[in-house]
Amino acid sequence: MDLARRGDSEAFGELVEPYLRELQAHCYRILGSTEDAEDALQETLLSALRALRRRSRVDPVMLDIGPPEPTRYGEVLWLQPYPDVLLEGVIDRTPGPEARYEAREAISLAFVTALQLLPPRQRAVLVLKDVLGFRASEVADMLDATEESVKSALKRARGTLRSHLAGRGTHEPAPPPGFAAEREIVARLARAYEAGDLDCIVELLTDDVRLTMPPMPLEYHGRELAASFLKIVSLRAGRTFRLVPTRANGQPAFGFYVHDPHGEVGRATGLLVLTLSGRRISALTHFDNSMLPRFGLPRMLPG
Repeated sequence: MDLARRGDSEAFGELVEPYLRELQAHCYRILGSTEDAEDALQETLLSALRALRRRSRVDPVMLDIGPPEPTRYGEVLWLQPYPDVLLEGVIDRTPGPEARYEAREAISLAFVTALQLLPPRQRAVLVLKDVLGFRASEVADMLDATEESVKSALKRARGTLRSHLAGRGTHEPAPPPGFAAEREIVARLARAYEAGDLDCIVELLTDDVRLTMPPMPLEYHGRELAASFLKIVSLRAGRTFRLVPTRANGQPAFGFYVHDPHGEVGRATGLLVLTLSGRRISALTHFDNSMLPRFGLPRMLPG
């Protein structure tokens, strides 16, 4: 401890190493981007004063085929998935007595997306109080604020979060990770995509399913629009897929590969994360190829 206090880098590293995964998960909740979370953690540990503006540089890449008209255009274009392997030993920890959300729920894509809609101070207050379980007086001390201002910010943050999550509809709880019910849904979806069976895919979706694809701003709400997008874009004539299972944000996910008609390879088209509701899928979130290395997935598959 004394060496770390005197600035010894090795001693400091040994001191903080047990907490790195948990700290990075907290940064991810606040920022919604895996890359930003890594940078923020490093900057915090090194006390660096750099002003990164990755979000302002988000340049949505549009599709190479005209998609149907979306329900709306998304706001959180910098959202990225978070590998479950980085959550090991983090999401199973018991939060403080004031926590309102379980750790697994607080890392879900829906929750992280909703957090991004909050101003920074409200976001910090809500994570510290309702996710990590600190008392309002403790949060005030951390943020160098009054307890009254913390309570006021928390009230506004809860209202915004509640409104956003309610707008996504009322869904059944997802099956526990790794249980038979989850494995069945995942296997059925993989078979349907690999067979190019649109009807089987749509059958697995809730009536109010949401299909999004950050950093592209397009959002499709409801089975009919989702089916239209899948038919026109994803499953257009001649395309067949191979899906490689993984996990992100405590949710089932796939590396997505399209078979190359000119060679015996599968070319990556991105990462698909599923949000489950009971025995159906309430959201499909498709991320681009840049996320694959973080999940140990290649850009091409042989055969």
